[in-house]
Amino acid sequence: MTKQMPVVVQNGQDVAAGILLVDKPVGQSSFAVVKKVRWLLGIKKVGHAGTLDPFASGLLVICVGRPATRQIDSFMAGHKTYQAVLQLGKETETQDTEGEVTSVRPVPALSFQEITDVTNEFVGPQMQAPPPYSAAKHQGKPLYQYARQGILIQKEAKPIEIFSLDVDGYDPATEQLTITVMCSKGTYIRVLAADIGKKIGCGAYLTALRRTQSGCFSVDEAVDGEELFCKGFDKDVGTALLLSKMLTVEQAVEKH
Repeated sequence: MTKQMPVVVQNGQDVAAGILLVDKPVGQSSFAVVKKVRWLLGIKKVGHAGTLDPFASGLLVICVGRPATRQIDSFMAGHKTYQAVLQLGKETETQDTEGEVTSVRPVPALSFQEITDVTNEFVGPQMQAPPPYSAAKHQGKPLYQYARQGILIQKEAKPIEIFSLDVDGYDPATEQLTITVMCSKGTYIRVLAADIGKKIGCGAYLTALRRTQSGCFSVDEAVDGEELFCKGFDKDVGTALLLSKMLTVEQAVEKH
């Protein structure tokens, strides 16, 4: 017999606590998605298991209600899979599209084999430090708050692991490299992109990023986040959509 999951009571209505998978659109912050879910379900206790930068898209695991938010650390521990596009020949202050270009260098002629020889060197356990423009904390504040004031905080490197790194394609006309990365919690794909660029000898920054997998959860199962932020959005329709897609905590834990 399936155990009945706890419910969260808000505004006189019972709403099942559970897990929502949302495909975050480019341009929205992870907090904006959480805020939208809070508004639609009328529940304050909502969090996510792993943030995505505004310029990135893809899977956000949203935990609704206290029984679900208690599982955030567990859900965050799973392997992550990302699709990333690297712009070779340039570096930016943030290692992504949001920062000013700080370096421009010519990109050498590259064969597919030469590229894979470089990317293969990054597979395996290694140490990686959070970038200065990140949500990692220093004395209770995110590093990006210091960085925006011109103060670059260097944090200690932590162990991460790249389990696989596949080269999906390279366009010599645009000098853009597309890769798929499976990695451990705490891996910064921006840092990986910059390191690949340095290894090639021309620099690189991350121009697009999409998370497709987090643990056992896939973006293929997610609610289309574009629908939640479209013009003329109907709250009742949005609420019904979320509730129809919500996993119970028990279902999510068993899946995980």
